[in-house]
Amino acid sequence: MATATAFLSWPARAENWLDSYGKGAWIAAMVLGFIVFWPVGLALLAYMIWGKKMFGNKSCKNRNRMPTGALRDSGNVAFEAYKAETLKRLEDEQSAFDSFLERLRDAKDKAEFDTFMDQNKGRRAAETQSDQPVAG
Repeated sequence: MATATAFLSWPARAENWLDSYGKGAWIAAMVLGFIVFWPVGLALLAYMIWGKKMFGNKSCKNRNRMPTGALRDSGNVAFEAYKAETLKRLEDEQSAFDSFLERLRDAKDKAEFDTFMDQNKGRRAAETQSDQPVAG
């Protein structure tokens, strides 16, 4: 019975050991797995991707999120007022920047469309002149 428990716990112990050394250890284990026997490397790669080992903690989705401590009440009224004012100011700046980027994209799209129309107008004029019969 103890042997079965020990056998079942070795993957958990190996996972904890690799976690203690970070992502580099996981990548090294995967590369060694591919060298020794490719299905082992493939299994480690799949576990790293679907087990959130590779991209779980520091993904792009989490990068723009506010730290959890920023939402916690400190108990200090003056600090909470300052924090609320600062967060409101940052939200206003973010929305102003978003609208600026939207206007910038719209201007770029309009410029590209105008360039296309100018090129297309020139082509149509050349086609119209070549379609007319030559007087002679």
